[in-house]
Amino acid sequence: MTRLQTIASLFAVATTFALQTSPSLAFTQEAQQMCSGDAMRLCSSEIPDIPRITACMVRNKAQVSPGCRAVMDRQHAAAAASRKREAAAQ
Repeated sequence: MTRLQTIASLFAVATTFALQTSPSLAFTQEAQQMCSGDAMRLCSSEIPDIPRITACMVRNKAQVSPGCRAVMDRQHAAAAASRKREAAAQ
């Protein structure tokens, strides 16, 4: 596994935890493609600490590429909708 693949995998886990997604909203290949470069550029000093990568990406969201930001926004919206449905079901 290359360093970039390792970082992408760590970012995938970090993004999943950061957005508190359900299993059905798992990290996608699109997110890996769109955000790996940003994770490397902005948060490489945080690797391999997943909570720190997560915090870094969230903190630097304004600096990520438009494609990565769109993926992060979609995942955030999906996670919020999932939490809303879960709350309504209780």
